[in-house]
This record gives sequence, C-alpha cells and structure tokens, in this order.
Amino acid sequence: MDRAAKKEQVTALNGVFKDASVVVVAHYSGLTVAQMQTLRRQMKQAGAAVKVAKNRLAKIALEGTDVASIAPLMKGPTLIAFSSDPVAAPKVANDFAKAHEKFVILGGAMGKTALDLNGVKQLASLPSLDELRAKIVGLVQAPATKIAQVVNAPAAKLARVVQAYASKGEAA
Repeated sequence: MDRAAKKEQVTALNGVFKDASVVVVAHYSGLTVAQMQTLRRQMKQAGAAVKVAKNRLAKIALEGTDVASIAPLMKGPTLIAFSSDPVAAPKVANDFAKAHEKFVILGGAMGKTALDLNGVKQLASLPSLDELRAKIVGLVQAPATKIAQVVNAPAAKLARVVQAYASKGEAA
C-alpha cells in the first residue's frame, strides 16, 4: 500500500471513529469468507458496519477521538464493528460470537467509556432504539385506547338496551 492510500485509509478510519457512538473490537482469525460475509450482512441489516484495517493505521486514526481507549486492543487479526446506535453493533457481534467460536470479542468503547467483554455483552442485552420507541408508543397508546373504550361503553350499553326493547316489541 503506498503512502497516499495509507493516508486516505487513516482519514476514513478517523471519520468512522468520530461518527460512531459505539465501537467493538474482535479477533476474527479462522472465520471463512462466507462467515465474514454473513457478519457484514447482519451488521448492515442492524444499521452497523464492519471494517478490517491494519492495526498500525487504526491506532493512528484513533488519536484525538473519543474512542482512543481501544488502541491497546489492536493486536493480531482484529476487526472493528461500529454503529451510531449504541446497541446495534454490540448486539450483532455478541450474537455472532455465540454462533461462531472463532469470533472473539476483545472489548470496545462507547464514547469516552472503555468497554471490556462484559461491557459489550451488557450493551448487547439492552433493547435497540427501535424497540424502545415501539415500547414508548405502546405505553402512550394503551391509555388512549382504554379511555376510548370507557367513553364508548355507556353508549354501547344504551344501544344494546334499545335493541333488546326493539326485539322484544317485534316478538310481541
């Protein structure tokens, strides 16, 4: 790789580290190409991404970013999973690690907070942003539905009483 390409990659990685709200670092040695493609596909579906970069270039790109605490993890064949949603990348990485023993999560960072393996697992156990939004909508919508049922109940009872009298009148 020539010098210009290295500078370009460092700049691209620096942008990734500045924009991502969470970064997960993992070892991937021993995974097949198909397994890596599956990981990339799952990350993309969750709104996250995966990058494999040279450790030296990644360490240079980390300088001056909030997630600089992951620099010591950059040893050996590492990949970087990142997302703007704080739960997406850890959740996919954790699920993938459960299914593939050769995929080993080393740690990560969320903002300026360094995460170890347990920290990544705890983030993965949280509900995603979309799930939280759905729960909030459900909580807001439930009382409105109950109010509508209570308001409509007397009218419905009155209609049933009138219908019963009308049916009784027709039968007589």
